[in-house]
Amino acid sequence: MADGANVTAQQTGEVAKGPGAVRAAAVLLSLGPELATEVFKLLDEDEVRRVAAGARELKRTPAPLVTDALKAFVDGMQGLAGDLVGGDQVLREVASAALGPEIARRAFDGVAAPPPPDEVLGPITEADPEALAMVLAREQPQTVALVLSAMAPDRAAAVMMHVPEANRPAIVRRMATVESVAPEVLREVRSALTAELQAVVAEGMRRVDGKGAALEVLRRASAAQQQEVMEAIEKDDPNLAADLRAKLFTFDDLTRLTDRDIQTMLKDADPNQLPLALKGASEELRAKLFKNMSSRAAQMLQDDIAAMGPVKLSIVEQAQQAMTRLALELSEKGKITIIRATDKLV
Repeated sequence: MADGANVTAQQTGEVAKGPGAVRAAAVLLSLGPELATEVFKLLDEDEVRRVAAGARELKRTPAPLVTDALKAFVDGMQGLAGDLVGGDQVLREVASAALGPEIARRAFDGVAAPPPPDEVLGPITEADPEALAMVLAREQPQTVALVLSAMAPDRAAAVMMHVPEANRPAIVRRMATVESVAPEVLREVRSALTAELQAVVAEGMRRVDGKGAALEVLRRASAAQQQEVMEAIEKDDPNLAADLRAKLFTFDDLTRLTDRDIQTMLKDADPNQLPLALKGASEELRAKLFKNMSSRAAQMLQDDIAAMGPVKLSIVEQAQQAMTRLALELSEKGKITIIRATDKLV
């Protein structure tokens, strides 16, 4: 018995002075799979390796050593009792470092957390995306940014799809700088937008393509009438006039040019823009342009188009707009004649 007691004491001493990895493995084993899983999430790979080494050592460790390891852990936890007076401040500092000072302050001072922004906005976040976009189109970019930032990302993206493209950069730029917003500000925004949304629904308002309708009207007018209208618009809004002019004659309208006019235009066309423009062209337009080139030039152009691979749609559209502008410039100089869909030929 004496020898057995000495052996046990010696073994106990070995555990007390042994590697911490063995004790850590013993403690994790005693916590059970669920708690041990949560602890492992907080360890880096080197620490996990040390625990694994301790676990392997446990296979060769007598049961009393494991018991003593757990007892040492419990004694260490009980030793923290003397630090409980300052524990509030210690944990406050830890929480502040992990979650931020504002969240830690509210939690430890018993201040209620503010409601999520989407709850403050209430029905605004559940409104029809198109209807909400129509209402937001009349608001300043910073207001739109606040609303969209407070919504779920998928809902915000759906609303943004209906916001005028010209407004999107300013809105996104402001969204990227929004970090926090007072609930009372969102409540004011909710009150104003809720009233407008109700008006939209009650009056049956819907989105219309006013610019598209205006272009159709202009396309059906004579050249003289178009010129008169465009000059009047240009005096008040040069940008709108330029946009209408560009869309009044489209890239696809080139198919109505005569062969001679096509040949004239090709002489002045940018050889770098032409393949890009034809990348997204209709077969009819491609055939018309190829027909008005030499067979060698047409083959080289077709090879260039085939070799360029996928191209961004925006780049193709820019090249097509350049070709359209060239046709308009040549028409204004009297070098070619633009034939519109409504023009009568004899």
